[in-house]
Formats: sequence, C-alpha cells, structure tokens
Amino acid sequence: MAAAESGARAWLGGGSPRPGSPASSPALGSGGRTRPGRAETAERVGARPPAAPAPGHSFRKATLTKPTFCHLCSDFIWGLAGFLCDVCNFMSHEKCVKLVRTPCACVAPSLVLVPVAHCFGPPGLYKRRFCNVCRKGLEGPALRCEVCELHVHPGCVPFACSDCRQCHQDGPQDPDTYHHHWREGGLSSGARCEVCGKTCGSSDVLVGLRCEWCGVQVHSVCRAALAPGCTSGRLRGMVLPPACVLLSSGSFSKKHCFRIPEPARPEPGEGEHGAHRGEVAGPGRDAPSAPESNKLTLSVFDGDDAVRRNHPRLVTVPRQSGSEEVLEAALRAFYISEDPRGFELQPLPPPPPSAQGWAAEERGRGPGSREPEAWLLRALPRAHEVLSIYPGWLKVGVACVSIRLTPQSTVGSVMLEVLPLLGRQAEGPENFQLVEVLMGSRQVQRTVLEDERLLLARLHDIRQTSVRQVSQTRFYVEERRPDTPHVSLFLSGLPPGLQPHEYSNLLRGAMATKADVVSVSHIYASQGAVVLDVSCFMEAQRLYMLARDTVVQGRLLTALVLPVVLPTKLPPDCCPLLVFVNPKSGGLKGRDLLCSFRKLLNPHQVFELTNGGPLPGFHVFSQVPRFRVLVCGGDGTVSWVLAVLEEMRHRLACPAPSVAILPLGTGNDLGRVLRWGAGYNGEDPFSVLMSVDEADSVLMDRWTILLDAHAVGGAENGLADVDPPKVVQMSNYCGIGIDAELSLDFHQAREEEPGRFTSRLRNKGVYVRVGLQKMSLSRGLHRELRLQVEQQEVELPSLEGLIFINIPSWGSGADLWGSDNDARFEKPRMDDGLLEVVGVTGVVHMGQVQGGLRSGIRIAQGSYFRVTLLKATPVQVDGEPWVQAPGHMIISAAGPKVHMLRKSKQKPRKAGGGPREAPVDVTSALEGSAK
Repeated sequence: MAAAESGARAWLGGGSPRPGSPASSPALGSGGRTRPGRAETAERVGARPPAAPAPGHSFRKATLTKPTFCHLCSDFIWGLAGFLCDVCNFMSHEKCVKLVRTPCACVAPSLVLVPVAHCFGPPGLYKRRFCNVCRKGLEGPALRCEVCELHVHPGCVPFACSDCRQCHQDGPQDPDTYHHHWREGGLSSGARCEVCGKTCGSSDVLVGLRCEWCGVQVHSVCRAALAPGCTSGRLRGMVLPPACVLLSSGSFSKKHCFRIPEPARPEPGEGEHGAHRGEVAGPGRDAPSAPESNKLTLSVFDGDDAVRRNHPRLVTVPRQSGSEEVLEAALRAFYISEDPRGFELQPLPPPPPSAQGWAAEERGRGPGSREPEAWLLRALPRAHEVLSIYPGWLKVGVACVSIRLTPQSTVGSVMLEVLPLLGRQAEGPENFQLVEVLMGSRQVQRTVLEDERLLLARLHDIRQTSVRQVSQTRFYVEERRPDTPHVSLFLSGLPPGLQPHEYSNLLRGAMATKADVVSVSHIYASQGAVVLDVSCFMEAQRLYMLARDTVVQGRLLTALVLPVVLPTKLPPDCCPLLVFVNPKSGGLKGRDLLCSFRKLLNPHQVFELTNGGPLPGFHVFSQVPRFRVLVCGGDGTVSWVLAVLEEMRHRLACPAPSVAILPLGTGNDLGRVLRWGAGYNGEDPFSVLMSVDEADSVLMDRWTILLDAHAVGGAENGLADVDPPKVVQMSNYCGIGIDAELSLDFHQAREEEPGRFTSRLRNKGVYVRVGLQKMSLSRGLHRELRLQVEQQEVELPSLEGLIFINIPSWGSGADLWGSDNDARFEKPRMDDGLLEVVGVTGVVHMGQVQGGLRSGIRIAQGSYFRVTLLKATPVQVDGEPWVQAPGHMIISAAGPKVHMLRKSKQKPRKAGGGPREAPVDVTSALEGSAK
C-alpha cells in the first residue's frame, strides 16, 4: 500500500511503519553521531525503544545535558536519557514513546485530508512559541500564518504542511461534515484537556492540541476519545460556516482571497534569493557558528529548482562519516522518509569566482571565506513504482487506491485501472480526469494531466525539480465538469455618480475589459465602486493586477477578490458577526486584533477598513438574513461604518443589523456610553466576542448635516463657488468653534507624524498641549454665526464653541449637558429624537467640564437646527474636523434609528472550548491504541 495509507494507519493507532520509513530503516537509525548546538548530546545505544505506532518517527536514545521536557506529556525528563526523533526533534520519556500519536514532519504531508495553503504574514518575534516543523523555539524572526496558529522558522517554510483551515468551498466540494482542525502547541500553561481534565499546555515545549474552529484543547493521546465532528464550539452562532462561502480562487494567492495587503518587500523564501538556506539547527543539518576540526559542513541542493534559486540546506556531519551516513543526513535535512538506497549525492561544480563571492556575501560570510562543498541530492531512476490515486470528492468509501506504474503507464491506462477499484467503471473514463496537486505551504497548485502523459516519467521530472516535492504531490481522480468559474472582483476609487453604461465604458477604456467574460453585477454609484463578475481566471487575474496600478481621474483604484455567501446553507440558529477593524487605530493593537479575529472566526467575515472601507463587507453580507456588526476603531471609524450602513440599508436582506464597538480611538465616547469601556487594553479577543454575543440591543438616533456654502454671499463676494453642497452623518456630536479647532490641530499633527500617535495617553497629551496654546484665543463665535431651532431664532450668549450632542458623553467621557434638572428641557436620551445644544466659553471652560467641575451652557433642545456661518469656521463631526466655508448648516434626523449593542453588566459566561463529548473510558482507549 502507498505511503499515505501506511502513515494513516500509524496515525490512527494501528499497523506498523512501512519498510524504508525512518522508524524501521536501519540505515537511518545507525551510526554514533553528535550534534553541537543542541540542548542534548545524542548517542546511539544498543537497544531501541519498544515497537510502537509512532507515525514516521526515528527514535533513538539520547543523553541529555540540559533541562528537557517531554513533547507528549510536557513533564520534565528526569535522569540523563530520553528518546529523540532524528528527523523532527520530538523528545519523549521512554514510557511515553509507545503512546506517541503526533506524526513526524517527514510523513505529515501524506496525512493531510484537504490540502489548503497557508497565508504567512511578515516576520515577527513570537516569544515562548515553537516551530511546528522542527519543534525548536522561535528565538529570532519567525513567520506566522494569518489564518491558523502555525508558527515556523523562515527556513522551515518549504517543509510545512499545507494543512491550513478550510474557510470556503473552492470547486466541486460537498463535505458531509466538518471535522476538528487540530494544531499542535500554542496552549497556555493552564490549559486543561477536554477529555481527562489534566493540564495539556506548556510554555516550555510544543505540546497539546487545539481545534482551531471550536477551541477544544486535548492531549494528543486523548484526541481519539473525542467525536471527529466539530460543532464550532461557543462561537458557532457567530462564525460564518465554510460550507456557506463560495470562492473560486484559481491562481489567486491566499492573501488575495482573504484581502490581506501584500508586504512592501518579499517575504523570506519568496524572493529569487530567499532566506531558507537551511541554517536552522537540527539533526544532520546544523550550522555551527564557528568551524570545528572534526566537523564537515556541506551545502546540499534537493533538485534543479534549489540550484536555480541558490537555496541549499547546510548539512553538518563528522569528518570520518561514510557516504551512507552523509546521504542519510541529507535526507533528514529535507525531511525525506524514503529508503536511502534510492538516492545518491552528486557533486556540483564550483561557481565562477565572481558568483562565489556573491554567494558568500548572501550567506553572511566574507568574500574570502571558504564556501561549503556543494552537492546535489538525486533520486535514482526507477523501472516501476507504486502510485497512490485519491478519489477527491467522489464518495466511494476508500481513502486512496494504489496502482503499479511501468514505463508504459499513461494517464489513460491508469484511469482504466483506477475506476473499477472505485466502483465507477460503468461511467466510462471519458467522464473523469486525473489532476496533479502540488501541496505547497504557500500555494496549492492544480494541473490537469493529458491522457497521453507518461506518469512514471512525470514522477521522474518532479524528482529532478525537487526530491522533496514528490511527497508534497498528489494525484486525484475528478469528474469532468464544465469549468466556468465566477470570480467577484470589487473595484473602488471610480468617479461617483455615474450611470451603469458610463462605468462599463470607463472600465473598458482604462483596463480593456472583455465584454464576453466580464460583466458589471453591482454598482454603488454613491461610493464610486462596482463589482465585476468574471468568468475566466486569467482575465480575473489580469484585471486584479492591473487595477492596483490604474489611476482614474487622479485616484488609484482598489481591487479585492470577494467571496459569495450562500444564505440557503446557513444554519437556522446562525447569526454571523461581520467584523470591521481599523488597523491604524490603537497603535499596533488594531493589527493584532485583525489577526486574532481572523483565527477565531472565518477570515471571510473580517474586513480591514484601510483596504476598501466598509462597503466590501456589507456587499458580501448583503444576502445574509441575520447578522451583527463589530466595529474596532475610534468614534470616527464607527461613524464611517454607520454612514455606509445607512446607504446600503435598502440592499441588505438584514436592513437593521445591531452594531457593537471595540473602542480603539482616543475619546471613544460612544463606546463609553454603550459600556464597552474607555478603550481597548489588551483583553482576550475571545472574551470580547463572548461579550458581543451576550450584549443587549438598544436604539440610537442618527442625524444628517447638510453643508451648503452657496447660500451666504453672492457671486460678487467670490463665495458662490467655494464648496459644493455635501451631506455628512452624525452619531455623537457636532462641534463648531474652539472644540473643532483643537480637533483640527490634533488631526493635522497626526497626519504629519503618524508614528508618534501610538497610544491614547500620548494622544491626550498632545490635546492638552494644543489646548494650552489656544488659551488666550478669543474670537467671539456668537458674533460669527446665527442659530435657529425649530424655525425659531435663538439668541446666543458670549461663547467660543457651540456643540450639538446626541449622547451623554463628550471629550473622552465628560458630561457636557450636566445632571441638574431643568424644567425647560427634557432629560436627554440617545434615542429621544432630540439634540442638545451646549456652549463653552473657551479652553479653560472645556477643561473644567472634563474635570467634572462645571457643565456647559445649556442653550436649546430640538430636532431641527439651522446654523448660519458668517465666516470660515472650524467644524468637527464625530471627531473628524475641517474648516467650513461661510454658509448654512442644516441638522435634522436621518431616517430610521440604528440598532446598537450595549455590553451586558453581567460577566460573560465561562468561555468553554465547546460542548463536552460523551464520557469515554480514556484509559482503556489509550491502552487499546498502544497494543
């Protein structure tokens, strides 16, 4: 049987490793060797550990020189000996070896059920984290997947499995159920196993499993006691199920599919001369910092692609090692589990002197230093081979079938053999095709093979390109179906207010769109955005890449690949959460929250506001019958999202979704009123989602402000063409005069030096400094404007600022209206349909209000206001300031009230990982699996 089948049997606890695997090959398990730079010095001893279903591991006894913990039970290994896997560095007690169920990195790719590529972010520092490939600590810059909890060294990226979360349907997929998606490590020290209740996490070693959908945490040996089906846990009501999301990705990368902006520079391993040179310490691949007389370091390439890219792995062996030992070390360096007798090392000719000096500089050595010997790892020609063929999404009841290949075996002849084994011989081979799938860690590539293709020759070509690539390549049988993809491409930055045919002509002229495969499915004229339906992958890719460099009427276009949500497949109790995050708010906290919410929820329901704004999110959720919204940002961000929601209301199947707030700004007045706090202080994102789930819905007024600069003054004064009329929406307050002037100065300072405004404390300090500079300012605002309330003229007292408030919080929590009873006015509420008008006499008065010493000057209360500005005056609405030209400002109610979510006073229920499964006799289950 094929490697995948034998590896799967070992993973499930039955069978034994196949001949030639690291666990049974005497060649890979012999020879006394030492490896400097490790926490332990390993020595070969006479006896092997007892035979056990350890999937792919090559365990041997090791003498320990430093404190070491077991990778299975996380306990300290007492004494001087433990059992170490030569390939992946798995360390274990002798008593735990027979219970190991975690697969070795050399066979892990063969155990992946559905290959899904990872989406690595920029390099960062991740303290007390461990690499999921080599299991070593991440002490330097490392990479993290933006969708799952995979952490790897840059040099380990090519060897990571394509086992990311499956977040959408791509192609003819119709799974009956969704299983747990386990990820090893990343658990806190206090994490408890869902099955046995004991501690399953550790900060000292990579240990424990966690389902990345439901959050269940278990020991690796306890995993078999859980039912395989996943219920999405405590968040199942707000997670967008993958079965409801359709996205034809084609050649788009994972970052394109999840709308993650590309980095300015290539990530390690992506460029022509990337950083994965194998300088990561490990068995047979150590890179000592200083040369040793008894050690020999070799540069080993695993194929033509590595030679072209100059990406070797550095292999360190004792100088007295024979050719077999060197070959075994090279195979371990590339995580290859096949029999060493099928491979050889060929010397590479030295590069020219100029290239040699360049290569030395690339590796961080001086041009005059000696380069390691270069060798090329090659697979020996094979006259026949056993190939595993997978049925894909054909429901046939078998994982794969094995076919013996000869030099004459073609795709067509293999299909004739495979179909009877799958029980589909009656349908004819012309209804099926063979697909080659390369399961790379960054991208999964599919290639349909022609019927005349020789498969043995194809495998030889793959090994010539990369010996390691064969273990990452699968062959699937799929039904031939008309391949008519539909890619939704969102384009924004177009001129607003055009007609449908004008947008079509504009795109045809700017981007040469093809009418036969491109159509405009949705138009958002007020936002200057359209959604294209593209029925050709190549055309969709061309338009996407072209749009990012296209300027239309002075504005750069924004292009996004959007999924399609299938509302008919949503569970009845599902009310997914649409999340908007402003990464510029709250310093770096916005970006951290963006990554956390992508992992806790489906990434397709999390949108970055700096990449297209709120409109793409509302478009994706336009057909969802029930959903809620979470806005992570300041008051200005919340107002922006609510304004777009108001415009989109008539296009939504859920016209009035409730909106929650995670305050990331400076003032956060609306967040204070709704009990979400004065600002985000690093709370657990899971607890934040729990609070949103249990929040109460309340109503809030929204107000429209019409700004008309044409009404005052005539053409003779030169003011007729100052500004066209515009409409803005208001939720919190509108300030005219000194309040807006301070906001404007702060806003301009932040635009000039955004890097200095990374914390709320520093932002408030800037506000104070700006206020002190304005203390002596006196412009007599009451002489520069006129106020009408409900068509009645209101006489203004002497003041420097006029503020219209809708909520009982202003200026970072101050009560500007005051709590004293006044028979002239009603008690203010955020849903009473009334605005309160308050005046301030200057900066000192504003400081006294914020200190709780005074309140503002109560002027009026009403639902319709008309302000006439006689001079250009600073104005701010919900924290967004500008200088308004002379004219009229008309403030009135803006249609229906909005539904907001107010945080419950009760603490959220205990965040469990999900419903506990039925009780299982764990002891008997583990004993049975170890037999």
